Amino acid sequence: MKSEFVADLQAEQSVTSFFLIASKEVRTGQKSGKPYLQLELRDRTGAIDARIFQNIENATEMARLDEVVKVKGRVDVWQGKKQLVIEQIRPATPEEFELGDFLPHTKRNVEELFAELQGIVTGTANPWIRKLLESVLGDAAIAERLKRAPAGKKMHHAFIGGLLEHIVSLCGLCRRVAPHYPEIDGDLLLSGAILHDIGKLDELFYERSFGYTTEGQLLGHIVIGLQLLEKKMDAIDGFPADVKLLIQHMVLSHHGREEFGSPKLPSFPEALMLHYLDDLDSKLATMRESVEAEQGESEWTVKNWSLQRPLLRMDRFRQRDAGEPKAPPASGPSDDPPVD
Repeated sequence: MKSEFVADLQAEQSVTSFFLIASKEVRTGQKSGKPYLQLELRDRTGAIDARIFQNIENATEMARLDEVVKVKGRVDVWQGKKQLVIEQIRPATPEEFELGDFLPHTKRNVEELFAELQGIVTGTANPWIRKLLESVLGDAAIAERLKRAPAGKKMHHAFIGGLLEHIVSLCGLCRRVAPHYPEIDGDLLLSGAILHDIGKLDELFYERSFGYTTEGQLLGHIVIGLQLLEKKMDAIDGFPADVKLLIQHMVLSHHGREEFGSPKLPSFPEALMLHYLDDLDSKLATMRESVEAEQGESEWTVKNWSLQRPLLRMDRFRQRDAGEPKAPPASGPSDDPPVD
């Protein structure tokens, strides 16, 4: 069974353990001109890049995407980032591993999260919105997938139960911020919070690793979500056309900007608030996950590619000795705007 996890790996450490192959690509070394096999290895604590330089043909056959392998190698540091140089690799047999060791999982209880979401729906005053939300959450196939789906492949809440955790967190933000603005329809805002990413249930696959389905690649979660919601709303006799249109617009516009994949820009207050609160929850989660994954004593993380900057580790910053600040990373904090 698995004993060494990604989060525990240290530079110069020898490793013999099981990992799931999340990505696989044969590349060519820029200096050597020789091929090597590039892998992303994953377990429930995180992911690490890995390289195989010897016996590439045999290794490529042994390293099958979305399968668990046993590897032997050592941890090196390349450009400030840990990587595993693999010396031996073979497929693992089913009795050698437990699948739960290989996919990251929300730290919260998914049944409690789902019950919390159901409670939010029950408290919705608008009867049409409540009927729609109950229809969605009451669909056994949707509920089962919602308890497992990540919110993304890598960007934020990229773990089992991540989408549900993100939705519940976003609902909490909506319920706190909406009362500050009397013009906001709280029920409409909550419907957007609960439904905006519902298409990710079919956009992503998340059984052995995280990635995009063919439907997800071709359509994306916004279109998939709109198709699902149209069926649900049309199945409710007398569902108001204006409410349908407003919910559709919030789903279409929740990314906020065309360059971030929004077919439309938010055009009424609830849509605008949904975009900014969704963006806030996503980016804070990205920061939290990046800082928690970082090891060592530096006050700064390596560059977060989602946010295009290294991040200050507040715990390390507050612990530093007075008058002896640790140096920032060589690149320094970037002034680039956030990237979704």
